[in-house]
Amino acid sequence: MSDFLQLLFSGLATGSIYALAALGFTLLWQASGTVNFATGEFVMLPAFSMLGLMSLGLPLLASFAVTLVLSVIFLGWGFKRVIVDPLIRFGMMPLIVATIGLSMMMRNGVRAGFSAEAHPFPGLFGDHLFNIAGVNVSSGDLGTFAFAMIIVFAVQAFVQKTVTGRAMQAVAQNTESATVLGINVKRMVFYTFAINAILATAAALLVSPVYLAKFDMGFGLGFKAFLAAIIGGFSNSRGALLGGLIIGVSENLAGAYVSAAYKDGVALALFMVVILFKPNGLLGKAEERKV
Repeated sequence: MSDFLQLLFSGLATGSIYALAALGFTLLWQASGTVNFATGEFVMLPAFSMLGLMSLGLPLLASFAVTLVLSVIFLGWGFKRVIVDPLIRFGMMPLIVATIGLSMMMRNGVRAGFSAEAHPFPGLFGDHLFNIAGVNVSSGDLGTFAFAMIIVFAVQAFVQKTVTGRAMQAVAQNTESATVLGINVKRMVFYTFAINAILATAAALLVSPVYLAKFDMGFGLGFKAFLAAIIGGFSNSRGALLGGLIIGVSENLAGAYVSAAYKDGVALALFMVVILFKPNGLLGKAEERKV
């Protein structure tokens, strides 16, 4: 039982990281009808940014703060202006192709600039072990899960409880009606892209100490986050959280009790099962959307 609980806690920590990236998928889709297949690289790039800043002498938290600003500028505003705005009017397919191409360009660029080797990354929460009811839990897992949950619930509270958040929801539901009501649609959409960049940077801070900073670290993460968003329900931000946690826990249990060789295939298997019986995801629902 203690081994099972340890795997459960570790899986929740990993799943919370998937949830951060998956939440970015759902927010972008709801606000602008955008699917960003470079999400994994949006996590990878801030990791190397923080490494570069730390090599200049900045501490971890200061590097994280500076990288947040850079991410909002380049991965938020820059991505929206350079990639999304020119292509979104031509439909979804050109945008999908562009984001796939962007992900390849970012991976190869980082590999050329930083080498293909994995780079160690300092952990924010240390590596202490705590014995909780007979179960050994690492400070890294506890801290990662708690930090990720705080961010996820803070974003949900912002979207649901604040005037700006409700305006973002109005834009997501119907841009024409939001414009008539006097809402600055372009600004609300930018806020969504900025939040997505912040979520990606937070995910980089949490995932890099475990999986190391590597040029292709975002490939698997982005894929699993996308599946998590679909499993939970692409139209529901709480679904992103649920999908991420389900995948994280299932991967850990499958790797321990079935075979480590099947661990990376768990997310795809869950996706296929859910999509057969709940095409809109576990918490999703069919919606008509006018943009």
